[in-house]
Amino acid sequence: MIKNLRRAAAAAAFALLPLVLTTPSQAAPAAPLAPLAPLAAETLSLTAAVGRLPVTTEDRTGYNRDSFRHWNAGLNPTDGCNTRAEVLISEAVTAPTVGARCALTGGSWWSYYDDQTVTSAGSLDIDHMVPLAEAWDSGASTWTPQRRESYANDQGQPSSLVAVTARSNRQKSDQDPAQWLPPAPDALCRYLSEWTATKLRWNLTADETEQDRLFVLAAQCPGTSVTYEPAP
Repeated sequence: MIKNLRRAAAAAAFALLPLVLTTPSQAAPAAPLAPLAPLAAETLSLTAAVGRLPVTTEDRTGYNRDSFRHWNAGLNPTDGCNTRAEVLISEAVTAPTVGARCALTGGSWWSYYDDQTVTSAGSLDIDHMVPLAEAWDSGASTWTPQRRESYANDQGQPSSLVAVTARSNRQKSDQDPAQWLPPAPDALCRYLSEWTATKLRWNLTADETEQDRLFVLAAQCPGTSVTYEPAP
């Protein structure tokens, strides 16, 4: 009986307390999400890196070069220089003068594909190490337009874009290493390394003929390594 009276008294006292509701605006703010950690760079031997390439059949159905927007405003949208100009500035052996609207005068460049020194920016192309059509064949056909734009303007890895003579770039066209290699004798191992690094960075595939050729060529480049950082 006494227990029951005590319970009733406690219930009555509780009923008299003011009711406090927590509204969304009063709720404690959620802790901010921690930023994603940058993906770590990895270094492999050339042969091991080639072996890591996923192998599948290539498919060019639906390819259009305009699906890869380039050149965009580059790393610094306020400097008036697009991606092409920024790559030329960063890869110059002798720095050019940068004028109004990022006009480049003077300067010199070394095109490692054909071991040529170039003193006119207009005589250079910015080559996509893995050509846009090859990237489409190798997985980029499933990407969003934004990711294809990021690929086409990628300055996050030096091997992705390279300033070379217009002649060598157009000879290469959209061919992979089973079909075309740079003519300079000392360019082979660097080219194989940079090709493989770009494919690994963007998780692009290779077809069987391409990978087989890369394995054969890699045997000529003992000690060559491949360093890549996965694209964000």
